[in-house]
Amino acid sequence: MTNKKRTWKIVGNIVFVLLIAAMIIPTSRSWFQQGLMKLGLFQPDLEAPQDTVTPDDAASASTTQQVTFTDDAGKVVKISDLAGKVVFLNFWATWCPPCKAEMPSIQALKDKFKDDDRVVFMLVEIDGEAEKAHEFMKQGKMDLPIYYPESEIPSNWLGQSIPTTVILDKEGNVAAHHEGMADYSRKQVFDFITTLINK
Repeated sequence: MTNKKRTWKIVGNIVFVLLIAAMIIPTSRSWFQQGLMKLGLFQPDLEAPQDTVTPDDAASASTTQQVTFTDDAGKVVKISDLAGKVVFLNFWATWCPPCKAEMPSIQALKDKFKDDDRVVFMLVEIDGEAEKAHEFMKQGKMDLPIYYPESEIPSNWLGQSIPTTVILDKEGNVAAHHEGMADYSRKQVFDFITTLINK
């Protein structure tokens, strides 16, 4: 009986050390976080934020339409240029493990809409680290379109944490806002965007 207890204690200690290592080592942390997402622990919040209406709302809406990003070719894209399309914006950075962990799920979502030009995917690397961003996409065999901020990002889109995902409806209004890592490959996300497309 003592040997059995000792064996379980050793096994328990090994599992504990492996879990700690998985949380500390960046590459294994990402793998660990993706596993947790697949278990359904990180589901995106697909409801529009409930903001109180203020007299500045018209000015705020005008400002958000002027938000601009550049792509890798240097082309400037203004949010107002995307009117009539659903826009999936993901704010991330190359140094952020949760950002990297959710990328394969965003790729899976993008692949579901690959022939639908009514949806635009914009992965905004907030630090402008183009080389590192492309290296990460290449390593993960992903073709997500990378953009860089060219104007101030509204605080109701990006607060103090990344990853942050914002889904804009065809009029440019925030239809969903989620801070933190999430699994965007889920059917409910596809259905949510499809509903916005068909409105």
